[in-house]
Amino acid sequence: MTSPAAALERGRALVRAGRLDEAARTAAAALEAHPDCFEMWNLQSVLHRQMQRPEEALVAAERAIALAPHYAAARVNRGMALRSLHRPIEAVEELRAATRCDRNLAAAWLTLAELLAEHADVDDAAAALDEAIAINPDNLALLEGKAVLLRTSASPQRAEEFLRSLEGRFPDVAWLQFYLGDLVAAHDPEAGQRRLRRACELEPAAAAPRLALIQHLLWTSGDKEGAALDEACALAARLPATTAMAPAENKVLRDLYSRVCAFEAMDRLGDFRTLGRSWAAAGLHTALFRHLARVASDADRRELLEQHRIAADRLAAKARTKAQRVAEPRARSSPLRLGFLSSDLRRHPVGYFVEPLFRHLDPARFEIFCYGFDNRPSDSLQSFFRSRATVFRRMPEATSQEAAQAIADDRLDVLIELGGSTQGNRLDVLAYRPAPRQLSWLGYPHSAGLAEIDGLICDPWNLPPDRTMLLERPWVLPRSWIALGRSTFSEAEAIDAEPAEARSGAVTFGTANNPYKYTGTVLRTWAAITAAVPDARFAFIRPEGGSAVFRANVHRIFEAAGVSPERVVFHAVRGGHLRWYDEIDIALDTFPLTGGTTTVEALWMGAPVVSLKGPAFFERLSWSILANLGLQEPVADDLESYHAIAVDLAMDRTRRAELHAGLRARMKASPLGDAAGFARDFFDLIERVVREETAVATA
Repeated sequence: MTSPAAALERGRALVRAGRLDEAARTAAAALEAHPDCFEMWNLQSVLHRQMQRPEEALVAAERAIALAPHYAAARVNRGMALRSLHRPIEAVEELRAATRCDRNLAAAWLTLAELLAEHADVDDAAAALDEAIAINPDNLALLEGKAVLLRTSASPQRAEEFLRSLEGRFPDVAWLQFYLGDLVAAHDPEAGQRRLRRACELEPAAAAPRLALIQHLLWTSGDKEGAALDEACALAARLPATTAMAPAENKVLRDLYSRVCAFEAMDRLGDFRTLGRSWAAAGLHTALFRHLARVASDADRRELLEQHRIAADRLAAKARTKAQRVAEPRARSSPLRLGFLSSDLRRHPVGYFVEPLFRHLDPARFEIFCYGFDNRPSDSLQSFFRSRATVFRRMPEATSQEAAQAIADDRLDVLIELGGSTQGNRLDVLAYRPAPRQLSWLGYPHSAGLAEIDGLICDPWNLPPDRTMLLERPWVLPRSWIALGRSTFSEAEAIDAEPAEARSGAVTFGTANNPYKYTGTVLRTWAAITAAVPDARFAFIRPEGGSAVFRANVHRIFEAAGVSPERVVFHAVRGGHLRWYDEIDIALDTFPLTGGTTTVEALWMGAPVVSLKGPAFFERLSWSILANLGLQEPVADDLESYHAIAVDLAMDRTRRAELHAGLRARMKASPLGDAAGFARDFFDLIERVVREETAVATA
């Protein structure tokens, strides 16, 4: 007969190996032979918990405690079972009992702190860990637990201070360098990245610090951007093949591979549905923005809508469990109160196209309230917005609920979110319903998916013909959904008198669109068009052009189409890029996610744009811009036409010269150039929203 100790050791080994069914059989046989073995009952509790059987886990833990009342490990397992059964108060009491039974048991303190952070207060959780650390000052598990608690509870400054206090005692602990590097990199990128590299050296097999370093390298800008991308690619290549990626980690790699056109590596991360659903289920709404470019069919378009629903519901779940103080209704009067929720009201594409509303504001009709969450220094455009707004609040430290309450207290008539799930914006604030009418506009070219967003502002051109391609009600402006901001689209950026061909002797196609919009199909199409025009060149106006990996991947695709490397040009610039449009004759648009700001910039600088429109909102942005200029002929309905239009335009020197010389004047005379008319259309639409919603409410 197997001894209890031998059976216990075998059972634990099987659990560690993940062979749970075999471990369960071993434990059951051992308990039949030795029913008074409290450690085996505890192992049985662990097994049931890992097999998602919390009630059985609770019973097994209680059998162990009955046999050994001071056995702390069993009390930890009972507490964890109670936690799984949503009985947090009892779970906390049991875990406190476990810490009294064994003051040195780190698992008891750590689980207690997790529970307190979830159901009580972060300070209570930190106090519990401080008590444990006072007893066990060198216990690395407890010290790491406190660091994690502070990092994940919106206390980056406290976390950094705590980690710095440990650095002198534990300079060679990998997780300490990892966490500290991740925090420091937010305000001192080079110092933070040095620590992250040190963490990778200390623990070469660990994926987390390597992925954190990749993420921070992706955020590098300036002269070192290309080198940072190449370092990130090298780090990704050295990730252990067995590494199981969490959704957030998959997102980091997807973002890297998309920026350097590593399409095969990106495909290996997962298919469209699997990846999108994993991000949505994890609440990673921001990951879906770059997923738009991967749409390849109607099934994908429908799937993308569902992914946004799933992600938004996850974001909103917390809001639906929290009480919100409702502000007193405001007496109906003029002016109406219009709020904008965005961290991009500055020199940013959102700011460029919002500017006409502030410049042509009628204070007798509207008051504007602005809300953002960034803490960057104000620039000249933001200063202008501040001067015109009734309220301009930045709340970088506020929780989403606190921000929603501040907005609710302002008693708006309409709140418009301008960023969806793009970086720095807080879509979940709208889940608290801080305003009676909530709309999306401008910054995110897709339905956000949040049920609390009532409508999406669009125009007759980018409105999908099939309305089921939007989750919100479309509110349609009569002409364009954007107009040119005067401070950005100015005469200061002059168009070169001669097209690029006159200087180089050959037609140059090009793009300034972000590589996250590229796909293998896009690059192969651009390569085929370039190959079809004798001696034609293609120019990339992108900072990624400084990356050797990016250039190699692009060259590989163009060479396969017969375009030699010297015919592909890279202008590795970020900012100040408008003058580089002088180097291209025809801008080729991305698809299915088309350009927006880049399309406007190209046209403003005299470069005609060839685009491909599709059925979804994000596939019709350039179509809207060109249609509002009366330039519908450069827009194709399929790939074959896209190719033909681009080649025909390249061969028509007279037409290209006319467009080059006349595009800016054409834009000024179009709805895009009529900033005052656009503002009037926009404010009239908002007034109609309020009037219709009020009529419904009082009916």
